[in-house]
Amino acid sequence: MISSIFLCHGGPTLVIEKNEYTKFLNNLGKKYNPKAIVVFTAHWEEETTTISSIDGTYDMIYDFYGFPKELYSIQYPAKGSTEVATKVHTMLRKNGIESRFDESRGLDHGAWDILYLMYPKADIPVVQVSVDPRLSMEKQYEIGRAIKELGSEDILVIGSGSTVHNLATVDWNSVKAEGWAVEFDNWLIDKVERNDKDALFRYRQLAPHAIRAVPREEHLVPLFIAMGSGNNDKPNALHHSYVYGTLSYICIEF
Repeated sequence: MISSIFLCHGGPTLVIEKNEYTKFLNNLGKKYNPKAIVVFTAHWEEETTTISSIDGTYDMIYDFYGFPKELYSIQYPAKGSTEVATKVHTMLRKNGIESRFDESRGLDHGAWDILYLMYPKADIPVVQVSVDPRLSMEKQYEIGRAIKELGSEDILVIGSGSTVHNLATVDWNSVKAEGWAVEFDNWLIDKVERNDKDALFRYRQLAPHAIRAVPREEHLVPLFIAMGSGNNDKPNALHHSYVYGTLSYICIEF
């Protein structure tokens, strides 16, 4: 049985940074030895849950602009898995959740940014799945619950997004976390570790600085999907740090 995890993927520069979070991700990959990885990425939005279904090597998607040139030459030659993609599709369908396949989309940085650091050999099959931020958080949780049994097959589910994700508040020169961002994250982590789903589903009304921290919800959606797919009765925050004032680096194991 393997747990699911939520990971903040930060900015594209994560793969070339040297900090406590990148060191943590290097070590985290040694903790899990999955047969395959299913990543729900905040950088792929579709109305219908869409599942990458390829057996070959993914193309790279550099879905960012104005960053150091070396980032556009990063390669992560992961292979897909039509077998695992079909498992995900079947599980969703059994739970009344519509989904479809995509046979051509490459890996976006919501997926390769973290996998590059966790599994640098790119030797584990990866299936990428879209999110729909227009759905309620209860619905996001249900999507996760529908694929909960993947853990019993040693398939690691990763929700890749962010908690505080307001790029207008990022200070590239800051070395100190902003208090309001810390307050929001601390509230979120506390409710997750207490399994207080009712509060989490209403985080927008209850959490301090929620609208400022999450002006748009696509990056928080993967947290609720990972929460639903988890097999751990006691969720646990494994890492919590910041860069650039408000950019959260958090990992939660479900």
